[in-house]
Amino acid sequence: MTSDNLVLGPLTRRAAHLCVDVQNLFLQPTPWHVPWLARILPAIERISLLHPERNIFTRFIPPRRAEELPGTWQRYYERWPQMLQDRLEPHLLQLVPSLEAIAALGLTLDKPVYSPFANPRLLRHLRERSIDSLIVTGVETDVCVLSAVLSAVDEGFRIVLVKDALGSSSDQTHDALLQLYATRLSTQVELADTKTIAAIWL
Repeated sequence: MTSDNLVLGPLTRRAAHLCVDVQNLFLQPTPWHVPWLARILPAIERISLLHPERNIFTRFIPPRRAEELPGTWQRYYERWPQMLQDRLEPHLLQLVPSLEAIAALGLTLDKPVYSPFANPRLLRHLRERSIDSLIVTGVETDVCVLSAVLSAVDEGFRIVLVKDALGSSSDQTHDALLQLYATRLSTQVELADTKTIAAIWL
C-alpha cells in the first residue's frame, strides 16, 4: 500500500523517525505553549511505537543565560527571559510523559537552536546506521521542524512529513508550510498521514 504522495515507495529499514521537540515545555501552559501538541500526540505516539529502536527524539534546551548564545539569540531571550534554563522547572525540558519509556529504546538528542543537526551526534548516528530516510513529526511545523527539514534536505535525506503528527501555535503558518513542503520542496519532501506510514514502513 502506498500513497499518491509517496512517489519513492515504501519506507524501509533504512528509515528513522525524527520526533522534534515533543516536550513538556510546549505541552504545558508556558509562554511557548503549542495548543496543537495535545491533539497530535496520539499520532506521534503511534509512529513512535512502530519501530522504537529507530526513533530519534530531540529536545530544545534553552541556555542558562542569554549570553551563552551568539547574536540575535541574545535578543530572542531578552524577549523571553522566563524561558532561560535557570528560570525553568527542569521537568519542562523533558519529553512528554507518554514518550519517555519509548524514547529509552532509541536516541534522544539535545539542541540549543532550531535545527537538530546543530548537534553533530545526529548526523553521525544516521550515517553509522546507513539511514537514508527520515519520517518527521513534532513541533513546530514552521520553526524547528522547518529547520530540521531544510538541514536534512541539505544532507540528502529523503523526508516524509507526517501531516497529522505536526503542529504549530499558528494555524496560518502551519498551513503555509505544508503548502511549501508539498510544492516548492516536493522533489525532496513527501507528505503522508499516520495511517499510511503504519502501512508502508517495513
